[in-house]
Amino acid sequence: MVTGGASGIGRAIAIALAADGATVIVADRDEAGARAVAAGLDRGLARTIDLVDAPACRALIEGVVERCGRLDILVNSAGFQHVAPVTDFPIEQWEAMLRTMLTAPFVLSQAALPAMFARGWGRIVNIGSIHSLVASPNKVAYIAAKHGLLGLTRAIALEAGPRGVTCNAVCPAYVRTPLVEAQIAEQARTAGIPREDVVDRIMLAGAAIPRLLEADEVAAYVRFLCSDAAAGITGSAQLIDGGWTAR
Repeated sequence: MVTGGASGIGRAIAIALAADGATVIVADRDEAGARAVAAGLDRGLARTIDLVDAPACRALIEGVVERCGRLDILVNSAGFQHVAPVTDFPIEQWEAMLRTMLTAPFVLSQAALPAMFARGWGRIVNIGSIHSLVASPNKVAYIAAKHGLLGLTRAIALEAGPRGVTCNAVCPAYVRTPLVEAQIAEQARTAGIPREDVVDRIMLAGAAIPRLLEADEVAAYVRFLCSDAAAGITGSAQLIDGGWTAR
C-alpha cells in the first residue's frame, strides 16, 4: 500500500513497486487520480481515503488484509504543505497536517503490523524529509510532523525488528512534485522575493548539487529498502538531499 499514491512521490513509488511484481494499493483522497494510477499497473487497486480520519485509516488496512490475505509493504507518502510564520499559522492547518503526516502513519502502521508479524516479514517506509532532521522558517507544522515521523520510525523499528519487520524513513530534499510547485508562490510571498527566485534562493540554497530531485530517485531508494537486500537496515533516516544537510 502506498498513501498519496495518486501523484508525485507516491505515484512514482507505486509504479516502482509494481515493476517488482507487487500488487499495489494506491490510496489517496483523490479518487480519480488513484484510479488512474492503479489502472496503469499490472496489479493495481485504488482506495479513496481521507487520512485525517483515523478510524477510516484502520478500516482501510483491515479491508486490504481481508481481501488480499496479507500486507507486506506499507509506504506512508501522503502529505501537504502550508507556508506561514508561526505567529500566523492557522490551528486548523496545524491539526490537519499533524493528523495526515504523523497520526495517520501511526494508525496505518499499528493496523498493518499484525499481518506482517504473522508472516515474519514486512517493510514500512515513511517518506520524511530533510525537515525530519533540520528546520526552516515558516513551515512549523510540516517540520513538527516530519520530525515526529522520524521518531515514530525509530520506535517502530525497535519493536518490529525482532519479528522480521523493518521500518525506515526516506528523507529527500526538494523534489519536483506538485507539492513543491504549489508552495513556490507561498514561499515568495512569505520571504518577500520574486517567485522566479524561490528555487535558487530558498530550495537550493544549501545544496551541493543545485537541482531539484526527481520523484523516481526517491522511488528507487524505497524500492531498495523494500527488498531482501535491505533486511539489515531499520530505524534509519536515509537522506537523498544533494548535500543539503552536510553543512
